[in-house]
Amino acid sequence: MELRQYWELLRRRWWLPIGLMLLTALFSAIQLKPWQTPAPSYHVSLRMLIGVNPQLTTDSTAFDTRYYAWLTSEYLVDDFTEVVRSSLFAQNVSKRLAAQQIEIPANVIQGSAVSSKQHRIITLSFSWGDRSQLEAMADAVVAELSENVNFYFEQLGSNDSLVKLLDSPSIGESTPGLRNRIELPLRMILGLIVGLGIAFLLDYLDLSVRNRQELEAIGLTVLGEIPRE
Repeated sequence: MELRQYWELLRRRWWLPIGLMLLTALFSAIQLKPWQTPAPSYHVSLRMLIGVNPQLTTDSTAFDTRYYAWLTSEYLVDDFTEVVRSSLFAQNVSKRLAAQQIEIPANVIQGSAVSSKQHRIITLSFSWGDRSQLEAMADAVVAELSENVNFYFEQLGSNDSLVKLLDSPSIGESTPGLRNRIELPLRMILGLIVGLGIAFLLDYLDLSVRNRQELEAIGLTVLGEIPRE
């Protein structure tokens, strides 16, 4: 199909892609409400050092307890990153908040938890829409990890583990993500593309004859034409 034929097709059915794009924009605007200021969202991050204390020994021929303490700490950090993303940890933090008359469901805490590790340091991040409640959540997370570390790792013993807060919880306001900014125009572009596809499909299924070239293409001889005007 030549470019001229494409142009003729679009000229005949231009209303279809344009109309579908405008309808998509209308329904998306009703759903997304871009004219409203989005509700503020906050995030908090903190860093904690995780490790174990070396066992004390007076035997000079024994293995180096300091080496194995460092090695155990490396494995411990790997497990801790999974613990803070678990439903059990989220439930315990939620219970601590409930004791302060703050109701944040455990699944929300679990869903917003982001953890990363570097050596024996864990970085934790959480998000929530209320700044004061988020601060209380961060404090509850620190308390849960500091006070109940042996509850999650019973094999460590009662006095072997070490959880130290390196960076106090730092709260900041989250800016709207890239998806929120481009979702409306992306939907409009998608509506336009779908409309173009439907226009080409309808033209392919249309068996009407519009000019002499179409008749000649199927082997018929044109004797004359009646102009529109």
